[in-house]
Amino acid sequence: MAQNSKAVPFVERRRNDGPAPGGVERRQFAGSREHLSPEARELAEAIDAYKLQHGRRYITIEEVLEVIKSLGYHR
Repeated sequence: MAQNSKAVPFVERRRNDGPAPGGVERRQFAGSREHLSPEARELAEAIDAYKLQHGRRYITIEEVLEVIKSLGYHR
């Protein structure tokens, strides 16, 4: 069996080296904000800001709680 003379380089897609290809970063709540209440929109924007600041695509429930508290909510 003959091998292809042009080797295709392996592309590691799991690394976090910056924005997604094309400069568009996927966001957890980006497509659904127009129907949110002002409070929910503020929370979604704060979560996205947190994810951008920390280089995370998804965050844990503890991180969600941290974002909520940073907005001034308390029990």
